[in-house]
Amino acid sequence: MKKELLAPAGDIEAGYAALYYGADAVYLGLQQFSARATAANFSEAALNEFVAFAHSLNRKVFVAINTLVQEHELPELLKTLDLCSKYHVDAVIIQDLGVARIVREQYPELEMHASTQMAVHNKEGALALQKMGFSRVVLARELHLSEIKEIAAIPDLETEAFIHGALCYSYSGLCLFSSFESGKSANRGKCLYPCRAAFDGEEGKKHYFSMKDMALQKEVLNMPVTSLKIEGRKKTALYVAAVTDYYRRILDGKGADAAREENIKQIFSRPWTDFHFKGKNKNVIDRNFVGHRGLLIGQAEQINKNKLIFKTKHKIARYDGIQIDVAGDEKPFGFSLQFLKANGKNSFEAKAGDLVEISLPPKAPQLAKGQNIYLASSSEVKGSYPYTKPKPGEYKRRDEVAVSVSVSPTAAVAGCGEKTVKINGVFDKANSPEKVASAVRSAFAKTGDTDFSLGKLEIDNPDGLFVPVSMLNELRRQLYSQISFADKHGSLPEIGNSRSSKQPQWVIKTDDLSCLSKIDLDEVAEIIWLLNSNSNAEDAKRLPKNKLRPALPAVCRHPDKFMPLIKSLTEQGYNKWEIGNYWGLSALPEKGIDLSFDSSLYTMNTQAIEQAKAIGVSKVSFALEDDLKNLKTLSETSPLPLTMVVYQDVPLFTSADCIRSNSCKDCTRGEKWISLERNGIRYQALSKDCQIMLFTDKPFCVAKEAKDIVADFYRVDFCYKKYTSEKASRIFAAVKNFEDVADCHKANLIRPNLL
Repeated sequence: MKKELLAPAGDIEAGYAALYYGADAVYLGLQQFSARATAANFSEAALNEFVAFAHSLNRKVFVAINTLVQEHELPELLKTLDLCSKYHVDAVIIQDLGVARIVREQYPELEMHASTQMAVHNKEGALALQKMGFSRVVLARELHLSEIKEIAAIPDLETEAFIHGALCYSYSGLCLFSSFESGKSANRGKCLYPCRAAFDGEEGKKHYFSMKDMALQKEVLNMPVTSLKIEGRKKTALYVAAVTDYYRRILDGKGADAAREENIKQIFSRPWTDFHFKGKNKNVIDRNFVGHRGLLIGQAEQINKNKLIFKTKHKIARYDGIQIDVAGDEKPFGFSLQFLKANGKNSFEAKAGDLVEISLPPKAPQLAKGQNIYLASSSEVKGSYPYTKPKPGEYKRRDEVAVSVSVSPTAAVAGCGEKTVKINGVFDKANSPEKVASAVRSAFAKTGDTDFSLGKLEIDNPDGLFVPVSMLNELRRQLYSQISFADKHGSLPEIGNSRSSKQPQWVIKTDDLSCLSKIDLDEVAEIIWLLNSNSNAEDAKRLPKNKLRPALPAVCRHPDKFMPLIKSLTEQGYNKWEIGNYWGLSALPEKGIDLSFDSSLYTMNTQAIEQAKAIGVSKVSFALEDDLKNLKTLSETSPLPLTMVVYQDVPLFTSADCIRSNSCKDCTRGEKWISLERNGIRYQALSKDCQIMLFTDKPFCVAKEAKDIVADFYRVDFCYKKYTSEKASRIFAAVKNFEDVADCHKANLIRPNLL
């Protein structure tokens, strides 16, 4: 099976570079609803031009509409989808269920791809999204080859996997870190990457969560997926060209070219890793440095005042960019190479193996022997990836129009549909009637900067009369000025009746049922029990069956371990369940289940809630990162009952990347809490069963604000951290009276708006 090479384009220049160097498809974002909102992204005119050019080469274009959408943004979303339909993009990449519903019902001509933001990390999740109408799923980056193979084997479902580029520490779509700290949400394209920062921890000040870059290199040949995806919509056209060229050669059987690999590292690169492709891998985090490093070309051998001497492993030249690791600094020290000696002689350049002497800038830090030296930019490489592109306006999506032209002795008339234009005149017999027909066609073929081109042309000139070219051109101008094409203007699909307001009820969620012993369960409508692979079905008997709702976790790499537990509980009559990821839709029985969505299955607009309703969900939860204005809107318009979490230790992220110091073979995999601090904020990282979650030391609590929001259920969570029965009872008593607990945080609920 021929694999599709899919390249990124943050702007039209990167798109042209990707196509020139062999991308089979390009993915890009528009001005709104892109998970790379800070990239340049594409205007309507650029989208039109680029799609037309790509299609002329028989290549594909996918548009990322992969952010969460608030209710007030739905009309603008329709305008974005209109553009995708108008210019015939090949697919849209989606995270939000509301976007999926609108596309399926209003824009069925658009193919839907499930974004990696939907955290598809097992076969069950992929099957659930296929059933919803997605033709392709973009897999979570964390998967091993064996897991990728299992998902790729699903009949009639395309799969797409990342092969190169920057990595998020968290499973994509399950990170609230930037949102909770700054209001700038990764799920809405504005992430500030707090995970890249340095934290004080048990090994000192380190970048415990700062990921290396993925680079699968020749391993891509073993990928069983439909599409191989390069990350980089915020990267330059030069970077896109170099990486696309590198992988195009591998896929074409030319091998992993070492020189081209070096080029990529000079343009932009953190240290490379194959991530978890071959299995669990701890060599994925760069604890000491962040950002672009470059190509390693040597180690410092002598430092004499402002001179640095070393043997270079690679060609270098004056004006190249050099970076040097400096102990204690999180970023390498960088400067432009202004003076160079090669083997003792002044030189413009030095070749690999030369002993070089370079001048350090006046404010260079203290350097030491053995420090790594990198080539961080090269003038030669910058000129190594030229590409051609069409002239501006040369390619454009045009709809064909049918035109009729009739000539009588006293008038020439042109028509298109209901539009007609008439020019009076005196028209005599032509010397060459066939030339008149040619002149008519030539005149009306000139559609200029319009959105259409000439299709069928009917000429009615029975007497073979002559019409001057100037009059034909005027006839064309007048007719074409009246022709316009309206955008599709999709509309929002109708939603069901809003729920009826009832007296709100209280719900408790916990992963430890013993902490409930001092709470009067008569005051609780429902108890949600968060399961893990070691949960015992017998523990359910501690609680009233009619109040218990087992819950499946958001991340489950081995669903088979849950199946016996699910079977046992459903056979005992526990038919109310909650899920935190789409895999739960396939893991649970299709019929007889009262299903609720946890907050990690984001429903931030009524279309998403209606889609949840359509697949059998009975109630949904407000997204924890949503703002007060949107919550109030949904509380008035939701077609399903709503749950508002008013107290929780919120996982800022969930990750497969271990930060423990021990090796995997020496690990007990049991629960371990790791204390961290940054900018006066204290965090705790929970490491358990090869998974990391990060929490602040302050709980999320919005009890005070909750009393002004009409929810059907208010929920208090006692999960992840240890709660004694006394502490749980004390917190529940306070929150139930809409009183905040001391020293809490409120995320975006008291910010003016969520970005």
